[in-house]
Amino acid sequence: MEVANTIDSVRELVKAARSAGKKIGFVPTMGALHIGHISLIEAAVKKCDFVIVSIFVNPTQFGPGEDYKKYPRPLEDDLEICRNAGVDVVFAPAQEQMYPSENVTWVNVEKLTEPLCGRSRPGHFRGVTTVCAKLFNIVAPDVVFFGAKDAQQAIVIKRMVEDLNMPLEIVVCPTIRESDGLAVSSRNKYLTEEEKKDATLIYKSLEKCREMIEAGTTDIGTITAEMRTILSQSPAIEVEYVSIVDVEILQSIDHITGKVLAVVAVRIGQTRLIDNIVVDIEQQ
Repeated sequence: MEVANTIDSVRELVKAARSAGKKIGFVPTMGALHIGHISLIEAAVKKCDFVIVSIFVNPTQFGPGEDYKKYPRPLEDDLEICRNAGVDVVFAPAQEQMYPSENVTWVNVEKLTEPLCGRSRPGHFRGVTTVCAKLFNIVAPDVVFFGAKDAQQAIVIKRMVEDLNMPLEIVVCPTIRESDGLAVSSRNKYLTEEEKKDATLIYKSLEKCREMIEAGTTDIGTITAEMRTILSQSPAIEVEYVSIVDVEILQSIDHITGKVLAVVAVRIGQTRLIDNIVVDIEQQ
C-alpha cells in the first residue's frame, strides 16, 4: 500500500493504474475509520481493481463552534485498517495541499442542501461539495463509495455529479449498525456508555416509523409525534429534527406515498448524531 501526501504523487499513482487498464475506486473519508468505512472499502475492492482512500478532515465543512479541532485523527490506526482491507493508496494530504490559499471558488448545490441538516449547519454542504469536487478532480475515480447513514450528503453529491457531468459513478452502501441498532459513526467515540444507551433510541424511533407505515399509517404528523415520544424517553436527547421527506428532493410531505426517507438528527451531550431509513410501501 502506498501513502500519498501530495496531489502530484496521488495523480501519478492513479495515472499508472489507469495505464494498466485498472478500474479506479475511491472512498473519501475524514479518517477515524470504523466498520462502516471498512464496508465501503470492501465494496470498492470487490467492484474495482485499484482502490484509493482519502483521509482528510475538511475544515470548510465545519461551522463555528463545531468539532473540527477535536475531531479524532488516529492516522496510524487508519493506515493499518486500510492496509488490512486491501487498499492500494491512501491519500492523506495536509490542509495546505487542499487549500494552499484562501478558497474563493465554491461548489453550491441548491435546494437539496436547504432542508434538514442545512438548516442548522449553514455552509456545511458547500464545504462538502467543494472538497468532494476537488478530490474527484485530483483522484479521477471511476466509482466513488459513500455510506447511506449520511443520506442528505449522498443525495447532494449524486446530484452534483449529475449536474456537472462528472464521469464517475456514485455507489451508496448500506448503513452499518451496532448490535443494538446504533448507526456506526466516528463521533460515537465522543459518547459515554450512558449516552450510547440513550443513542439507541434514535434507531428505535426510526423502526417505529417503519412499523407504523407498514401498518398503514400515512399521516406524517402522527408518525413523527410517535418518533419524538420515543426520543423523549431520554432527557439527555435534544432533538434537532425528526422528518419524513421525499427520498429524491428531500422536501417535506404530508402523507406517505411510495418511497420516503425518514431522518433524525439529535444532540446527546456535546455530540450531534444523525440517522435515517428508507421505507417503500410499494414494495410491501
